[in-house]
Amino acid sequence: MASYNAFARFYDALTGNVDYKARAAYLLDLLRHLGHPAGLTLDLACGTGSLTLLLAEMGVDVYGVDASPEMLARAKEKAWESGKEILFLCQEMQSLDLFGTVDTVFCSLDSINHLQSREEVRAAFRRVAFFLNDDGWFVFDVNTPYKHAHVLRSNTFVYDLPSVYCVWQNRFAAPDNTVSVTLDFFEKEGKSYVRSTERLSERAYSRETICEMLSDAGFDRVEFFGDMSLDAPPEDEVRWVVAAHITNSQNAVFTA
Repeated sequence: MASYNAFARFYDALTGNVDYKARAAYLLDLLRHLGHPAGLTLDLACGTGSLTLLLAEMGVDVYGVDASPEMLARAKEKAWESGKEILFLCQEMQSLDLFGTVDTVFCSLDSINHLQSREEVRAAFRRVAFFLNDDGWFVFDVNTPYKHAHVLRSNTFVYDLPSVYCVWQNRFAAPDNTVSVTLDFFEKEGKSYVRSTERLSERAYSRETICEMLSDAGFDRVEFFGDMSLDAPPEDEVRWVVAAHITNSQNAVFTA
């Protein structure tokens, strides 16, 4: 996993177009659609905690996990500013190790795509399954192969924001649906700019591969939805929402 040292400083500015409040409400609507009360909930790969905080404000008993200390520092700061006491743990998804089991796991904004290999995704799915209570649900979203091939591709995007100037460069590799990303940040200091660079990659998987990896981890039911939708995704969907159910968590495949 990338460290996201520089990215963490500018993450909230660069995701200013994300309607976290609507996304939090959608996730709870999806749980109602599935007939599942949230219960104790984990926000996996919570980043700077924007979604975690909103879920808590909506009455969900939630805590967050992320692999980046820098992201979590911002999440804790935002929780303190809002007067919320939320537990945040610094852990990688593929080596998740909770204090106990949970009823629901959310993982939003293509965090699963950031895992570097099928082995890491399998490990993350197995850890989630192991820490889910019986009849638990794992709800996550992923960038689709269509988005990687037709939207992100080897394109360059520029963000000219008050706090930072960012050049986002992609390099698409078709054989494994991977997009390698180089982020160049230019932060103004006085009359000059300071440049910092972050590199990361995202990998997209077919529906069949996702279902196979979830089944291997012990999940027994998988449903796909369009982004922010309760309907099946269209062929050109850029983000799938995946809901995976586990009947008996004792059947989960544990990895040390």
